[in-house]
Amino acid sequence: MNGVMVRRLLLVCAGVLFAAACGSGPASLADQAAPAAEPRPVMRPSAAPDAGDPDWHYEGPEGSEHWGELSPQFAACRDGRAQSPIDITLPVARGVTEALRLQFPPATLRIAHHEHIADGINNGHTIQVNYDDGDTLFLGETAYELVQYHFHNPSEHLLSGRRFPMEMHMVHRSAAGALAVVGVLIEEGGHNRAFEPVWSNLPKTRGVETHYEHVKVDVDALLPAVRTSYRYDGSLTTPPCTEGVKWILLTMPIELDAAQIHAFTNLMHDNSRPVQPLNGRTVGADMVAMTSR
Repeated sequence: MNGVMVRRLLLVCAGVLFAAACGSGPASLADQAAPAAEPRPVMRPSAAPDAGDPDWHYEGPEGSEHWGELSPQFAACRDGRAQSPIDITLPVARGVTEALRLQFPPATLRIAHHEHIADGINNGHTIQVNYDDGDTLFLGETAYELVQYHFHNPSEHLLSGRRFPMEMHMVHRSAAGALAVVGVLIEEGGHNRAFEPVWSNLPKTRGVETHYEHVKVDVDALLPAVRTSYRYDGSLTTPPCTEGVKWILLTMPIELDAAQIHAFTNLMHDNSRPVQPLNGRTVGADMVAMTSR
């Protein structure tokens, strides 16, 4: 073997060793024949909060009564005049007439009738389910995409002073960053199978997002059959209590059985802000139209 052939052979061997070390070479026959692993949750840290965000809680020195004092960013929690949640006294809620159409444009919820893969996170304040391909809420001509839904115990909104065991908030965001929330009251009743995919995988570890390839949720199945609603302009119910949020609170509750409610409250409870003054705001009553896409 002459010198040129030796050098070529050494180069080939070096390339093979480099590929094996970097993992970029072809898989071995044993690897190719190995069966695919069962899908399992992938745990990844959630996005860290901004360094300037103060800690807040629902009780104690950092509780809801003191949110506005914790940071200038939270000033709306104390000084805002259109805060959420509210107690909707039923005689106050008026049907949406032509005079109120500008304030409450027609609401249409466009449901994608396919199941979505769920990402769940326990952020210390609630259990939240994130979406990257959710449903679309139209308020007039403005489209709001579903980005996440989460839960409170007990309910944040009241109906004529009545508080429910839980409440679900489906948060939608427009392309311009405006927010609209569909609120769903939850009462104790029969077992709700639509919640099983997420409820059987409620994230227990705080601050870690869990991606479940095998967990899929049909949002339409989470909503009540009757889609009448109360409409008002309010705010986020957690700091920074930003106002300008369009609220659509469905009038018909959904049901979870006692065991399902306990599964949530065992991880998260008393995460509800007290009701806020109405301050002269109008509460309308309307039907949410449903379409499919």
